[in-house]
Amino acid sequence: MARAVWGGALTFGLVSLPVQLFTATDSHTIHFHQLERGTSDRVRNQRVNERTGKEVPLDAIVKGYDVGDEYVLVEPGELEDVAPGRSKVLEVVGFVALDDVEPIFFDKTYYLGPKGKDYGKTYALLAKAMERQEKVAIATFVMRNREYLVAVKAEEGMLTLHTLHWADEIRDADRMIDTLPGPVQVAEREVRVAEQLIDALSMAWKPEEFHDTYQERVAKLVEAKRSGETLGKAEPPAESTNVVDLMDALRASVDRAKDQKSHGGSRRTSASGNPPTDIKDAAKQGKSRARGKGKGQQKASHTLSKATDLDSLTKAELYRRATEADIPGRSSMTRDDLVKALSGQHHQRKSSA
Repeated sequence: MARAVWGGALTFGLVSLPVQLFTATDSHTIHFHQLERGTSDRVRNQRVNERTGKEVPLDAIVKGYDVGDEYVLVEPGELEDVAPGRSKVLEVVGFVALDDVEPIFFDKTYYLGPKGKDYGKTYALLAKAMERQEKVAIATFVMRNREYLVAVKAEEGMLTLHTLHWADEIRDADRMIDTLPGPVQVAEREVRVAEQLIDALSMAWKPEEFHDTYQERVAKLVEAKRSGETLGKAEPPAESTNVVDLMDALRASVDRAKDQKSHGGSRRTSASGNPPTDIKDAAKQGKSRARGKGKGQQKASHTLSKATDLDSLTKAELYRRATEADIPGRSSMTRDDLVKALSGQHHQRKSSA
């Protein structure tokens, strides 16, 4: 049985429900010990007096607040005294709609359970009423000498407690990030293509399908070194999408996502990586085509003579060639339309020759 990290009473109105708080999540971070290089000797941190250099026992340590020319000393018991009775009370101040609490306020999640089976009815009553009303309880309580603002949520008969950030803890993004765009003119066709990509990559939320691949690689690294083997380096990060090539990258991504969907493949991954990487790869291809535009135009007539070559190209590549050939109406063409238009352009050139 898990050990409760806090126990007290959840109060709302004149009702008081004894409850216990349990940690709801685990961290699977791989922990390392610190060793002195060349030895197997552990390196440990110690509480040392800054002036004398001697170690200080835990019971001889007090808290001190720096006010400039001196420290104000505060004993642990004094911190509990400034919140009398509140350290054992989870006090509900009201109920709000869950959608009204912005995600940036959420911090950590706990399970909230009744302190004993005798309180099961009151617990179930509160959970059922909150589920029906689709409301969350906003409450405050003190744990480990710190006051918390929390949201208590009911789901499938269970209460969960989510600690929230205080409003003055949320940083102003405009002050922090000077690269945020101001009013930007975005073409409607670009928005539509971006929406198509979002639709093509939409999926059901299945968290069990996602894994911390970095921690898995760390575990493999440790095992490989233990066996005297080496582990290859991870793939380098992909380059950012160039703004000039954004439309080509979006169109190529939409085509790939639809192709994966039609073949029953995963929407999240492909043989060449996940969709964000594909976007950047498409942009990278666009750059090389732009640099070799002159040579590409010279080769166009030779390539267009082969219909099979056109069929093997992505829509983004076909659109690039249609742009070079100045084919009218290309922006609204499907992939098949582009193939036909480019084939017809080639036949017209042969006839005029």
